[in-house]
Formats: sequence, C-alpha cells, structure tokens
Amino acid sequence: MTQQHTTPDGLVIVDKPSGFTSHDVVAKMRGIARTRRVGHAGTLDPMATGVLVLGVEKATKLLGYLALTEKEYLGTIRLGQNTVTDDAEGEITSSADASGVTRDAVDAGIAKLTGDILQVPSKVSAIKINGVRSYKRARDGEDFEIPARPVTVSSFTVYDVRDAVAEDGTPVLDLVVSVVCSSGTYIRALARDLGADLGVGGHLTALRRTRVGPYKIDSARTLDQLQQELTVMPIADAAAAAFPRWDVDAKRARLLTNGVRLEMPEEYANRGTVAVFDPEGRLLTLVEAVKGKAKSLAVFG
Repeated sequence: MTQQHTTPDGLVIVDKPSGFTSHDVVAKMRGIARTRRVGHAGTLDPMATGVLVLGVEKATKLLGYLALTEKEYLGTIRLGQNTVTDDAEGEITSSADASGVTRDAVDAGIAKLTGDILQVPSKVSAIKINGVRSYKRARDGEDFEIPARPVTVSSFTVYDVRDAVAEDGTPVLDLVVSVVCSSGTYIRALARDLGADLGVGGHLTALRRTRVGPYKIDSARTLDQLQQELTVMPIADAAAAAFPRWDVDAKRARLLTNGVRLEMPEEYANRGTVAVFDPEGRLLTLVEAVKGKAKSLAVFG
C-alpha cells in the first residue's frame, strides 16, 4: 500500500526572485508542495523581489484577509527619466538632467507623498477598468484614465542619494528609499509622482518587499531552499501572528463552528478580523464583530 502524501495546512513565506510573476511562484509551489490548493496574498511585480505570502491547503482561506495588511519595501528611485511602466521594465519615454535637484527639494516632494494620499495606479498594472486589465488596455494602445484611489503611506524615507549617469548620458539621481504603506499602494507610482513633482521625471529601478503584515523577510525562503525543505508556518501560528486572538472554551467552540453568533468580549469590538482558537490551540474560525456578535468569515475547525 503506497503512503499518501499530505501537505500541511499553513503559510509559506517565499523570497520571490526577480523575473518571476506571482503566478509563476504559485505554479512552482504547487509542484513543491504537491497540491493544487496554493494561492497568494497579494501580487508582487515581476521585477520585484522579497516577501510573497502563499497559502497552502486550508490556509488559502486566510489569504484574502492577510492581503489587506500593511507592507514594507526597500527600493531605488531614479530621478531624471520616465518610463512607460514607471519602472525599469518599460522603455524610457523622456529624460531630463536631474543633477540640479537638491536634497531639500527631494524631502519636500516626499513629504507631499506621505500620509493619506490619492494615488493613480500605473497604467501598466493589473487594475481592472470596466472589467479589462489596465495593462491590456495600455498594450492595445488605448487612451484611458485610471481613477485615483486613497492609499496610506505611513513612512517614506530616503537613505541615500547617489549621482549617476544613465545609459543615454543623462545625469540622474538614484534615491535609496524605504516605504511603509497600505495594501494597494504602488511604489512605482510614488517614483513617477515624485519625479513629476520635481520636474525631471522618475521611475523605479529596484524593489524588494521586506514585510507583509507580521511576516518579514528574515523568515522567507527562496524557491530553491523550499525545494530542498518545504517550510510551512502552521495555520494556527500564521493566524495568531496576523490577527487578534480569542480563546474560547469547548462549548463556545462547538457553537461557533456551527455558525451560532455568540456575544463577543468588548475588547474585540473594533479590532476587525479576529482569530478564534479552541482549548487545544487549534484555529477554529475567523470572525468579526457585528452589533457585538461574532459573524463568521471563514471556518477552519
């Protein structure tokens, strides 16, 4: 009798390589984990590297809730050139001498892009406009507008400013930056908007995501490492790291898994998604408080 392979339920924190789409990584993980049930909590552009959170088996149900959490990035913004894609993947559309841009001007431009802002996503992005992906409309040569969306940039810091010369001979400035932002924020749009504000154009030349919610780059593994040893964060640990934890007794556990809307302790009233655990420490369900009662979002127990 052959032993059946079972893949544990949980999260896999991948250090995505450059040149891979998020879908490529999911496809690779299906082979490594030997299961079709793999999904990701928010995409990462092909050029970018770093934290990509994948869910395996039952943990795929967590992904939609994890996708809404805060992200952190390290990147390089080149001032002095615009590109079609707002990053180094696209062809250059304009160049301007950026050597006269002062650090004070950079800091003032960054201050305008920090806090609660309205951002127009890049045209070459996966945003849907009337049901069609924006990048497809752009590829087909359509003229269209993407509405601005509210995003939060809680921190936008310049670590280093380097003088450089672009391939076409244009004097440019390379800014090494870190950004902490809400889900749905485009770092390449920040690069484009900073360049526009400074009058020289700008695009993103490198990007590394160092954190998604509580999951950091130091716990991420490359695809090669995962091929050698599949490291899965158990679903209970993953949920406890990401959401407020509500431990219930056996009776409440039974009622909650049967969909009964129990009264929630007041401390969880405005905490958003809450993870419920049984007396054995197993993840039972994700709930949110609606009129003081637990409304089930996803059941695991």
